[in-house]
Amino acid sequence: MQMTLRDWALLGFLSVLWGGSFFFVAVAVKEVPPLTVVLARVGIAAAVLYAVIRLAGERLPVRREALGAYLGMGVLNNLIPFSLFFWAQTSISGGLASILNATTPIFAILVAHFLLADERMTAGKFGGVLLGLLGVVTLIGGDALAGVSIATLGMVACLGAALSYGFASVFGRRFRRLGISSRDGACGQLLASTAMIAPIAVIADQPWALPAPSTDAVLSILALAVASTALAYVIYFRLIATSGAVNAALVTFLVPVSAILLGSAVLGERLAAQHIAGMALIAAGLLAVDGRLFRMARRRMSRPGHRRA
Repeated sequence: MQMTLRDWALLGFLSVLWGGSFFFVAVAVKEVPPLTVVLARVGIAAAVLYAVIRLAGERLPVRREALGAYLGMGVLNNLIPFSLFFWAQTSISGGLASILNATTPIFAILVAHFLLADERMTAGKFGGVLLGLLGVVTLIGGDALAGVSIATLGMVACLGAALSYGFASVFGRRFRRLGISSRDGACGQLLASTAMIAPIAVIADQPWALPAPSTDAVLSILALAVASTALAYVIYFRLIATSGAVNAALVTFLVPVSAILLGSAVLGERLAAQHIAGMALIAAGLLAVDGRLFRMARRRMSRPGHRRA
Protein backbone atom coordinates (compact mmCIF):
# COMPACT_ATOMS: atom_id res chain seq x y z
CA MET A 1 0.00 0.00 0.00
CA GLN A 2 1.10 3.59 -0.68
CA MET A 3 1.61 5.73 2.42
CA THR A 4 0.09 9.20 2.47
CA LEU A 5 1.63 12.25 4.15
CA ARG A 6 -0.80 11.72 7.02
CA ASP A 7 0.37 8.10 7.40
CA TRP A 8 3.99 9.23 7.60
CA ALA A 9 3.05 11.83 10.21
CA LEU A 10 1.26 9.17 12.28
CA LEU A 11 4.26 6.86 11.91
CA GLY A 12 6.59 9.55 13.23
CA PHE A 13 4.23 10.31 16.12
CA LEU A 14 3.99 6.60 16.96
CA SER A 15 7.78 6.31 17.05
CA VAL A 16 7.85 9.16 19.59
CA LEU A 17 5.17 7.46 21.72
CA TRP A 18 6.97 4.10 21.73
CA GLY A 19 10.41 5.66 21.98
CA GLY A 20 9.07 7.70 24.85
CA SER A 21 8.02 4.52 26.65
CA PHE A 22 11.67 3.70 27.33
CA PHE A 23 12.15 7.20 28.73
CA PHE A 24 9.05 6.96 30.94
CA VAL A 25 10.16 3.56 32.23
CA ALA A 26 13.63 4.92 33.02
CA VAL A 27 12.03 7.59 35.21
CA ALA A 28 9.45 5.28 36.84
CA VAL A 29 11.71 2.36 37.82
CA LYS A 30 13.96 4.67 39.82
CA GLU A 31 11.20 4.83 42.43
CA VAL A 32 8.68 2.06 41.67
CA PRO A 33 9.51 -1.69 41.37
CA PRO A 34 9.34 -3.01 37.78
CA LEU A 35 6.42 -5.41 38.34
CA THR A 36 4.31 -2.66 39.86
CA VAL A 37 5.08 -0.43 36.86
CA VAL A 38 3.98 -3.29 34.56
CA LEU A 39 0.71 -3.63 36.52
CA ALA A 40 0.03 0.10 36.31
CA ARG A 41 0.84 0.22 32.59
CA VAL A 42 -1.39 -2.65 31.49
CA GLY A 43 -4.16 -1.93 34.00
CA ILE A 44 -4.61 1.74 33.10
CA ALA A 45 -4.22 1.08 29.36
CA ALA A 46 -6.80 -1.73 29.51
CA ALA A 47 -9.27 0.55 31.28
CA VAL A 48 -8.79 3.28 28.65
CA LEU A 49 -9.26 0.91 25.69
CA TYR A 50 -12.26 -0.79 27.31
CA ALA A 51 -13.86 2.63 27.83
CA VAL A 52 -13.26 3.42 24.14
CA ILE A 53 -14.99 0.16 23.12
CA ARG A 54 -17.98 0.80 25.40
CA LEU A 55 -18.32 4.44 24.29
CA ALA A 56 -18.47 3.15 20.70
CA GLY A 57 -21.47 1.07 21.74
CA GLU A 58 -19.62 -2.22 21.26
CA ARG A 59 -18.76 -5.20 23.44
CA LEU A 60 -15.53 -7.13 23.85
CA PRO A 61 -15.81 -10.72 22.51
CA VAL A 62 -15.61 -13.12 25.46
CA ARG A 63 -16.26 -16.54 23.91
CA ARG A 64 -13.97 -19.38 24.95
CA GLU A 65 -11.62 -19.19 21.94
CA ALA A 66 -11.25 -15.44 22.39
CA LEU A 67 -10.37 -15.78 26.07
CA GLY A 68 -7.63 -18.27 25.22
CA ALA A 69 -6.22 -15.89 22.61
CA TYR A 70 -6.27 -12.97 25.07
CA LEU A 71 -4.40 -15.02 27.69
CA GLY A 72 -1.77 -16.29 25.26
CA MET A 73 -1.17 -12.89 23.73
CA GLY A 74 -1.19 -11.24 27.15
CA VAL A 75 1.68 -13.46 28.27
CA LEU A 76 3.76 -13.19 25.08
CA ASN A 77 3.09 -9.57 24.11
CA ASN A 78 2.81 -7.87 27.51
CA LEU A 79 3.56 -9.88 30.64
CA ILE A 80 6.95 -11.35 29.66
CA PRO A 81 8.43 -8.53 27.55
CA PHE A 82 7.24 -5.65 29.75
CA SER A 83 8.59 -7.35 32.88
CA LEU A 84 11.95 -8.10 31.27
CA PHE A 85 12.37 -4.66 29.71
CA PHE A 86 11.39 -2.82 32.89
CA TRP A 87 13.76 -4.91 35.00
CA ALA A 88 16.54 -4.42 32.43
CA GLN A 89 16.16 -0.66 32.63
CA THR A 90 17.15 -0.71 36.27
CA SER A 91 20.69 -1.42 35.01
CA ILE A 92 20.92 -0.20 31.39
CA SER A 93 19.81 2.96 29.59
CA GLY A 94 16.50 3.33 27.79
CA GLY A 95 18.37 4.03 24.55
CA LEU A 96 20.25 0.74 24.70
CA ALA A 97 17.04 -1.13 25.61
CA SER A 98 15.31 0.41 22.60
CA ILE A 99 18.11 -0.74 20.29
CA LEU A 100 17.79 -4.30 21.58
CA ASN A 101 14.02 -4.02 21.15
CA ALA A 102 14.68 -3.36 17.45
CA THR A 103 15.80 -6.99 17.10
CA THR A 104 12.15 -8.05 17.42
CA PRO A 105 11.63 -8.49 13.64
CA ILE A 106 14.77 -10.65 13.52
CA PHE A 107 13.35 -13.01 16.14
CA ALA A 108 9.91 -12.88 14.51
CA ILE A 109 11.43 -14.14 11.24
CA LEU A 110 13.21 -17.01 13.00
CA VAL A 111 10.09 -18.02 14.95
CA ALA A 112 7.86 -17.80 11.88
CA HIS A 113 10.30 -19.88 9.80
CA PHE A 114 10.08 -22.79 12.22
CA LEU A 115 6.40 -22.52 13.20
CA LEU A 116 4.59 -21.31 10.07
CA ALA A 117 4.47 -23.11 6.74
CA ASP A 118 3.82 -19.89 4.79
CA GLU A 119 6.60 -17.78 6.37
CA ARG A 120 9.78 -19.55 5.30
CA MET A 121 13.16 -17.85 5.30
CA THR A 122 14.18 -16.07 2.07
CA ALA A 123 17.68 -15.03 1.02
CA GLY A 124 16.97 -11.40 1.97
CA LYS A 125 15.57 -12.39 5.35
CA PHE A 126 18.50 -14.73 6.01
CA GLY A 127 21.00 -11.97 5.27
CA GLY A 128 19.06 -9.59 7.48
CA VAL A 129 19.01 -12.09 10.35
CA LEU A 130 22.78 -12.56 10.11
CA LEU A 131 23.38 -8.80 10.15
CA GLY A 132 20.99 -8.39 13.08
CA LEU A 133 22.63 -11.14 15.10
CA LEU A 134 26.05 -9.62 14.34
CA GLY A 135 24.70 -6.35 15.70
CA VAL A 136 23.63 -8.10 18.90
CA VAL A 137 27.07 -9.67 19.29
CA THR A 138 28.63 -6.24 18.80
CA LEU A 139 26.34 -4.74 21.45
CA ILE A 140 26.98 -7.38 24.09
CA GLY A 141 30.38 -8.80 23.06
CA GLY A 142 32.65 -6.49 25.02
CA ASP A 143 30.59 -6.73 28.21
CA ALA A 144 30.35 -10.52 27.95
CA LEU A 145 34.11 -10.89 27.53
CA ALA A 146 34.67 -8.70 30.58
CA GLY A 147 32.55 -11.09 32.65
CA VAL A 148 28.89 -11.36 33.51
CA SER A 149 27.54 -8.20 35.11
CA ILE A 150 24.12 -6.82 35.93
CA ALA A 151 24.30 -4.73 32.75
CA THR A 152 25.05 -7.84 30.68
CA LEU A 153 22.08 -9.62 32.25
CA GLY A 154 19.95 -6.56 31.49
CA MET A 155 20.85 -6.78 27.80
CA VAL A 156 20.11 -10.50 27.77
CA ALA A 157 16.72 -9.75 29.39
CA CYS A 158 15.96 -7.30 26.55
CA LEU A 159 16.77 -10.01 24.00
CA GLY A 160 14.45 -12.38 25.87
CA ALA A 161 11.72 -9.73 25.64
CA ALA A 162 12.34 -9.30 21.90
CA LEU A 163 12.12 -13.09 21.46
CA SER A 164 8.79 -13.08 23.30
CA TYR A 165 7.54 -10.37 20.93
CA GLY A 166 8.65 -12.63 18.07
CA PHE A 167 6.46 -15.45 19.35
CA ALA A 168 3.63 -12.94 19.91
CA SER A 169 3.77 -11.88 16.25
CA VAL A 170 3.09 -15.49 15.25
CA PHE A 171 0.53 -16.23 17.98
CA GLY A 172 -1.35 -13.00 17.22
CA ARG A 173 -2.36 -14.23 13.77
CA ARG A 174 -5.17 -16.20 15.41
CA PHE A 175 -7.06 -12.99 16.25
CA ARG A 176 -7.83 -12.47 12.57
CA ARG A 177 -8.81 -16.11 12.19
CA LEU A 178 -11.22 -15.75 15.12
CA GLY A 179 -12.70 -12.56 13.68
CA ILE A 180 -11.43 -10.39 16.56
CA SER A 181 -10.53 -6.83 15.60
CA SER A 182 -7.09 -5.45 16.40
CA ARG A 183 -8.55 -2.99 18.90
CA ASP A 184 -10.52 -5.71 20.70
CA GLY A 185 -7.48 -7.96 20.68
CA ALA A 186 -5.35 -5.21 22.20
CA CYS A 187 -7.91 -4.55 24.94
CA GLY A 188 -8.43 -8.25 25.64
CA GLN A 189 -4.73 -9.01 25.96
CA LEU A 190 -4.22 -6.01 28.27
CA LEU A 191 -7.10 -7.10 30.50
CA ALA A 192 -5.67 -10.63 30.62
CA SER A 193 -2.20 -9.24 31.41
CA THR A 194 -3.64 -7.18 34.24
CA ALA A 195 -5.33 -10.22 35.76
CA MET A 196 -2.12 -12.26 35.56
CA ILE A 197 0.38 -9.65 36.78
CA ALA A 198 -1.77 -8.28 39.63
CA PRO A 199 -1.26 -11.15 42.13
CA ILE A 200 2.43 -11.43 41.19
CA ALA A 201 3.08 -7.71 41.75
CA VAL A 202 1.05 -7.69 44.98
CA ILE A 203 2.99 -10.62 46.45
CA ALA A 204 6.44 -9.59 45.19
CA ASP A 205 6.31 -5.81 45.65
CA GLN A 206 3.59 -5.21 48.27
CA PRO A 207 2.77 -1.85 46.63
CA TRP A 208 0.84 -0.57 49.67
CA ALA A 209 4.08 -0.69 51.71
CA LEU A 210 6.11 1.32 49.18
CA PRO A 211 6.90 4.99 49.78
CA ALA A 212 4.74 7.39 47.81
CA PRO A 213 6.32 8.01 44.39
CA SER A 214 7.19 11.50 43.24
CA THR A 215 5.04 13.50 40.83
CA ASP A 216 7.54 12.78 38.05
CA ALA A 217 7.21 9.02 38.59
CA VAL A 218 3.40 9.16 38.68
CA LEU A 219 3.20 11.28 35.53
CA SER A 220 5.66 8.95 33.78
CA ILE A 221 3.52 5.91 34.60
CA LEU A 222 0.36 7.67 33.40
CA ALA A 223 2.08 8.73 30.17
CA LEU A 224 3.42 5.19 29.72
CA ALA A 225 -0.06 3.69 30.08
CA VAL A 226 -2.24 6.25 28.29
CA ALA A 227 0.10 7.61 25.59
CA SER A 228 2.67 4.86 24.98
CA THR A 229 0.22 1.96 25.29
CA ALA A 230 -3.48 2.79 24.78
CA LEU A 231 -3.06 5.67 22.29
CA ALA A 232 -0.10 3.98 20.59
CA TYR A 233 -2.16 0.82 19.99
CA VAL A 234 -4.97 2.85 18.39
CA ILE A 235 -2.53 4.63 16.06
CA TYR A 236 -0.67 1.42 15.20
CA PHE A 237 -3.86 -0.42 14.27
CA ARG A 238 -5.00 2.56 12.18
CA LEU A 239 -1.70 2.47 10.29
CA ILE A 240 -2.08 -1.26 9.64
CA ALA A 241 -5.55 -0.61 8.21
CA THR A 242 -4.53 2.35 6.02
CA SER A 243 -1.00 1.49 4.93
CA GLY A 244 -0.50 -2.21 5.65
CA ALA A 245 1.43 -4.19 8.26
CA VAL A 246 4.76 -3.94 6.41
CA ASN A 247 4.65 -0.15 6.24
CA ALA A 248 3.49 0.10 9.86
CA ALA A 249 6.49 -2.02 10.88
CA LEU A 250 8.77 0.81 9.71
CA VAL A 251 8.26 2.28 13.19
CA THR A 252 10.89 -0.25 14.32
CA PHE A 253 13.55 1.85 12.58
CA LEU A 254 12.48 5.07 14.30
CA VAL A 255 11.80 4.02 17.91
CA PRO A 256 15.49 3.82 18.97
CA VAL A 257 16.11 7.30 17.56
CA SER A 258 13.30 8.79 19.66
CA ALA A 259 14.35 6.86 22.78
CA ILE A 260 18.02 7.84 22.45
CA LEU A 261 17.25 11.52 21.84
CA LEU A 262 14.87 11.71 24.82
CA GLY A 263 17.25 9.83 27.11
CA SER A 264 20.17 12.01 26.07
CA ALA A 265 18.32 15.34 26.29
CA VAL A 266 16.48 14.77 29.58
CA LEU A 267 18.32 12.04 31.50
CA GLY A 268 21.85 12.62 30.18
CA GLU A 269 22.15 9.02 28.95
CA ARG A 270 25.06 8.27 26.61
CA LEU A 271 25.76 5.30 24.35
CA ALA A 272 29.21 3.76 23.85
CA ALA A 273 30.75 3.40 20.38
CA GLN A 274 29.99 -0.35 20.36
CA HIS A 275 26.29 0.41 20.95
CA ILE A 276 26.19 2.79 17.98
CA ALA A 277 27.93 0.17 15.81
CA GLY A 278 25.53 -2.51 16.97
CA MET A 279 22.55 -0.27 16.20
CA ALA A 280 23.91 0.34 12.69
CA LEU A 281 24.24 -3.40 12.04
CA ILE A 282 20.75 -4.12 13.36
CA ALA A 283 19.35 -1.30 11.19
CA ALA A 284 21.16 -2.75 8.16
CA GLY A 285 19.68 -6.15 8.95
CA LEU A 286 16.17 -4.71 9.18
CA LEU A 287 16.66 -2.90 5.87
CA ALA A 288 17.78 -6.16 4.26
CA VAL A 289 14.74 -7.96 5.66
CA ASP A 290 12.39 -5.20 4.50
CA GLY A 291 14.02 -5.02 1.07
CA ARG A 292 12.30 -1.80 -0.01
CA LEU A 293 15.54 0.17 -0.51
CA PHE A 294 16.91 -2.57 -2.75
CA ARG A 295 13.65 -2.64 -4.71
CA MET A 296 13.72 1.13 -5.14
CA ALA A 297 17.32 0.97 -6.36
CA ARG A 298 16.45 -1.77 -8.87
CA ARG A 299 13.49 0.25 -10.17
CA ARG A 300 15.70 3.30 -10.68
CA MET A 301 18.31 1.21 -12.46
CA SER A 302 15.67 -0.26 -14.76
CA ARG A 303 14.15 3.07 -15.85
CA PRO A 304 14.58 3.79 -19.56
CA GLY A 305 16.22 7.14 -18.90
CA HIS A 306 18.81 5.70 -16.50
CA ARG A 307 22.34 5.58 -17.95
CA ARG A 308 25.13 3.48 -16.56
CA ALA A 309 28.38 5.26 -15.80
